[in-house]
Amino acid sequence: MQICVTKRMKATYKKYILNFKRPSGTSRGIMTEKETWFLFLEENGKIGIGECGILRTLSIDDRPDYEEKLQWVCQNIHLGKEKLWEALMEFPSIQFGVEMAFLSLQSKTPFELFPSEFTEGKKNMLINGLVWMGEEQFMKTQIEEKLAQGFSCIKLKIGAIDFEKELGLLRFIRQNFDAKTIEIRVDANGAFDVNNALDKLMQLNEFELHSIEQPIKTNQILEMKLLCQNSPFPIALDEELIGVFGIENKKELLAKIQPQYIILKPSLIGGFKGTLEWISIAKSLHIGWWITSALESNIGLNAITQFAFTLQNPMPQGLGTGGLYTNNCDCPLEIENGHIQYNVSKNWDISNLGILL
Repeated sequence: MQICVTKRMKATYKKYILNFKRPSGTSRGIMTEKETWFLFLEENGKIGIGECGILRTLSIDDRPDYEEKLQWVCQNIHLGKEKLWEALMEFPSIQFGVEMAFLSLQSKTPFELFPSEFTEGKKNMLINGLVWMGEEQFMKTQIEEKLAQGFSCIKLKIGAIDFEKELGLLRFIRQNFDAKTIEIRVDANGAFDVNNALDKLMQLNEFELHSIEQPIKTNQILEMKLLCQNSPFPIALDEELIGVFGIENKKELLAKIQPQYIILKPSLIGGFKGTLEWISIAKSLHIGWWITSALESNIGLNAITQFAFTLQNPMPQGLGTGGLYTNNCDCPLEIENGHIQYNVSKNWDISNLGILL
């Protein structure tokens, strides 16, 4: 743990390793743990907490000087949220953590960052059920679990096992549930080869999919544009947004590719402010969007969920990741019948982080 003290405010950060309950796979590989850093602010007897988490090999700020930058933040916490955000442009996950920590410090309680009918327990939010990659039977079991849990939207990670087997899994769903009953999203995480991507999209179209996320690798602007123009069903950009800094560069990217949707992960794109920039540009270009987590702990997930609720997007959001870990903290977030809700009768318990609030 590192501690820095200004005249009025103490800033602390602590690294924490989240352990997956079971190995979770994408086309980029298998994850068994995830690193995150908690940023604590203390002022006048109040405490604020933010989360800075990276996804190795994916986050643009997955770099050797990450903790050095966290130390710099603690030493310069007196600059305030806005100046720090501008100075942290190349560290979007720390931008997110700083925003969170300051909001938390200023809030009635450290965990009620965006008070609403959601945090009052009066309204919930529609989310998708996530099915991880793995052997065919493992994926089928996950699908059956999500359907039994009442999800009306399922997202499948594809691109790692044999494509014919993946088509078989989609066929299994559609043989039992039509598109009006179960919405299916798929996420290739850039796994398709650009030379046969359109052919695969044509084959996938049989299953009346809602959309596919990032079918090919990033930085193939013309090829992605052509796919968006010719795909028989919508394409959503995800990884493509990572590392795009500045409003003009964001406008240029979306104007060139013209995707049907963009996926917004605050930890990967500059927190709440960065997310709102993307939404504003997307709306001006008539591009749809939704928000997802980037596998944060319940502390970060709580902040993203509360933020997403304030935006009142009726589409299923990607926020059902809180149950992935063995050592997550207990919190009021609950999932029931494909919705996420805030159970006001449950208390926060972050004692496993070694912090008492």
